[in-house]
Amino acid sequence: MNSYDNRQSDESYMRDALRLAVKAYEADEVPVGAIVVRAGKIIGRAYNQIELLKDATAHAEMLALTQAEAAVVDWRLMDCDLYVTKEPCVMCAGALVHVRIRRLIFGCADPRSGAAGGMINLLQHPALNHHCEITSGVLQNECAAILQDFFQKKRASKTNAHEARLQIDLENGN
Repeated sequence: MNSYDNRQSDESYMRDALRLAVKAYEADEVPVGAIVVRAGKIIGRAYNQIELLKDATAHAEMLALTQAEAAVVDWRLMDCDLYVTKEPCVMCAGALVHVRIRRLIFGCADPRSGAAGGMINLLQHPALNHHCEITSGVLQNECAAILQDFFQKKRASKTNAHEARLQIDLENGN
């Protein structure tokens, strides 16, 4: 497969991950979607479900990895690739090292808390026993846009709620 074919394939799988991110958005979860691919077949797919499951570890990557492990009946995913719309956090990057993922492909970077080159690069850290290939920026604009829209609406909602409380206080003479 040449680099053009690889880029097309990466974009196709990232579009699948973006569709999952939209589901997260619609569920009022941080819109991140993840897909695990082995030999051209999707064997794990998930989106963030932290609020739904009341579980801080229910990140898209973690849930997709769990599905993939069940699909191959092994915790080792050495011949698998993970596509995710946002650069993984430290927890998720640690899991990728542990399952020995072959390749990580992500959409938008997270310079403040990303662990695949943003804040730190755990996936290629010299002290760790496994390193994986990293491809970043696949459909970067689309992946960033859904996150930006989500957080803008969250901030606007908080501002509106705060203003409503102030209005009630004023009406009550407080």
